[in-house]
Amino acid sequence: MGPLEGIKILEIAGIGPGPFAAMLLADMGAEVVRIDRPGGQAISFPDPNYDLLNRGRPSVAIDLKKPGGTELLLRMVEQADALMEGFRPGVMERLGVGPEVCLERNPRLVYGRMTGWGQEGPLAPRAGHDINYISLGGALEHIGRAGQAPTPPLNLVGDFGGGGLYLVVGMLCALLERVRSGQGQVVDAAMVDGTASLMTVFHAIDQLGAMNERGRNIIDSGSHFYDAYECADGRYVSIGSVEPQFHAELLARLGIDDIEPAQQMDGEAWPKLKERFTALFKTKTRDEWCEVFEGSDACFAPVLSLAESRKHPHAVARNSFISIEGVEQPAPAPRFSRTRPEVTQRAARVGEHSAEVLGNWGFSGDEIEAAREGGIIND
Repeated sequence: MGPLEGIKILEIAGIGPGPFAAMLLADMGAEVVRIDRPGGQAISFPDPNYDLLNRGRPSVAIDLKKPGGTELLLRMVEQADALMEGFRPGVMERLGVGPEVCLERNPRLVYGRMTGWGQEGPLAPRAGHDINYISLGGALEHIGRAGQAPTPPLNLVGDFGGGGLYLVVGMLCALLERVRSGQGQVVDAAMVDGTASLMTVFHAIDQLGAMNERGRNIIDSGSHFYDAYECADGRYVSIGSVEPQFHAELLARLGIDDIEPAQQMDGEAWPKLKERFTALFKTKTRDEWCEVFEGSDACFAPVLSLAESRKHPHAVARNSFISIEGVEQPAPAPRFSRTRPEVTQRAARVGEHSAEVLGNWGFSGDEIEAAREGGIIND
């Protein structure tokens, strides 16, 4: 089992970064119970087995708006190490299960809150999505090519990087601190904050006056040696030959011997060199270029589709993907030498484990049946 075995966490079901954070914690061995709204499913998949962010944890459907629903959840809170939610500020308070109430019932509880704008500030009550949070957080302006509009990087930076990962870090820190203090606390994870944190080094570069406009820097497609290039078959390869020795290796593999080392960091030379590289890479297919760069330190890789990435020999050798009921998906990360995480449960249907989980958490059969008859739980 994983390193978080024995930690009990309640996840108030939501979308995006919340389920992602809960998945990561469950992957690491925590007993995460998803509290769903009866009859609801945030994202509809043709086959629920593909709802991968909800893997690895059972579902209990509780109607928190019904008399008795709040008390049922609070009884679970009394036994939990942590609770996590992703609603707008004030929603959990209105449902009667805000942090003040929960920490009164369980002073050792870590209460994780995931929002876009944070729990306070002028934008806190407003709606938004990943693209908005990374815009205000200073990231989107610097992602894209010169002369073109900013390019949204999927929802990796806000939702999953600046959101879900920072919520996990915050909750783990609070759980570690609790060992020393014996007290729980509230973790306020905001995607706009996490995005700003991810941009830390670029804030330094900017204040040194070395941050050029979008698409004209070393690692944002401005340089000839850090970019993706189209090949003869319409597929792409990537190069990231930043260090001089790697750049020299790149030129050698490309058969170029008339570029001086000093030209590598000459921004004025980049546009012409990019034109040359663009034409050169179109002379071979992607797989032919893979053969050219086999065993090279030129910092080269083919640009793979998701399906291709699952089958690449390196991923296969590392067992980077697993299959659960026929659905291929990333294996838990990172890896551990002793407490090795594993995922054995597909995504649960809403309320699929209501009676089973409540029984395991100490509710009697009569209590479970009464909750079912009263419409408090659904299974």
